[in-house]
Amino acid sequence: MPQQNQPLIIGMVVGEASGDLLGAGLMRALRQYFPDAVFQGVGGPKMLAEGFDSLFPQDRLAVMGLVEPLARLPELLRIRRRLRQHFFQQRPAVFIGIDSPDFNLDLELSLRKAGIKTVHYVSPSVWAWRQGRIKKISRAVDLMLTLLPFEADFYRNNNVPVAYVGHPLADTIPLEPDPAAAAEALQLGEQINGNKIVALLPGSRAAEVARMGPLFWQVAEYCAARQKNLIFLVPSANAARHQQLEEQLRELSSSLPIHLIEGQSHKIMEAADVVIMASGTTTLEAMLFKRPMIVVYKLADLTYKILSRLVKVKYISLPNLLANKAVVPEFIQERATPVAVGDALLNYLNNPSTTKKLMATFHDLHVQLKQNSDEQAAEAITKLIRGGAEL
Repeated sequence: MPQQNQPLIIGMVVGEASGDLLGAGLMRALRQYFPDAVFQGVGGPKMLAEGFDSLFPQDRLAVMGLVEPLARLPELLRIRRRLRQHFFQQRPAVFIGIDSPDFNLDLELSLRKAGIKTVHYVSPSVWAWRQGRIKKISRAVDLMLTLLPFEADFYRNNNVPVAYVGHPLADTIPLEPDPAAAAEALQLGEQINGNKIVALLPGSRAAEVARMGPLFWQVAEYCAARQKNLIFLVPSANAARHQQLEEQLRELSSSLPIHLIEGQSHKIMEAADVVIMASGTTTLEAMLFKRPMIVVYKLADLTYKILSRLVKVKYISLPNLLANKAVVPEFIQERATPVAVGDALLNYLNNPSTTKKLMATFHDLHVQLKQNSDEQAAEAITKLIRGGAEL
């Protein structure tokens, strides 16, 4: 704890927009316990709006893929070294690394060795693959904060201090969705009336859309030929993906009822009767909107062969992982065919009792994740700072 009249310093580092959102909410919640705290490290625009002192621009840490991090490695190492030196001198009451494990875990490890309490917020997928990383994590953190309950179980089983705080999306997405209001907000008017809405989300990255897009359009063609009251809505994640999707869709039959819409993925999912999507966080979003979904994913053959030997879980979608059983269909690699995915879509549309049962399951999972995550995380961190009650 700081000396009297000295502000309490809380160090934080985020590398992605999702981490910036978590960080801003956590800052607001921590101020309930420490009104005069100074927050510093690396933060994004939402954290800056809360008064965060960012020593480096957050976007300098936002690197993805295999090649870009290698090209940026000297800069990333320099930023991490300077952050380490800064916190050695400033001695925060706690350091919180939010996601970005490749950057944050090494920083946490060195700070913890220097006697600074460390927290990692958002578990790496260590429970799914490269489980040997748990040894490094146990040395690097005083506390792991997880968004999902099965993650916390994994850490407890490996004797790593952990607190399950719930998922912030479960706090922001209402328990009861309103598909009719979402459809009206999309302003498609007569094009929607009387039709079943199918949301197609082939991914947010260029490589994903290149690989998955053609399959999704073939599924749409297969289903439209068998059921006439279908309309397909495709949200684009950003301007680059919009252009890429536009180019793919130009090659299709002009009579196919596919509408490409800039952004609005949440409204499109909420309005949909069924969602077909690439695996990822969007599976959790569709679950929280209580939408029947089909999860599809394809990788390059060599990548799939390598990953299939490393991955230790039975499912790839978050609804199935949370339920610990196959509540939604997954079509991976060679199983991802237009006929298989299309038949699963038509099965949902023609079996409303299946959909009703699934929505009840999703409601229960939503309640499980709805934990007021900002407040839960702040309470756990406060206990660690104060060295008080057992977590």
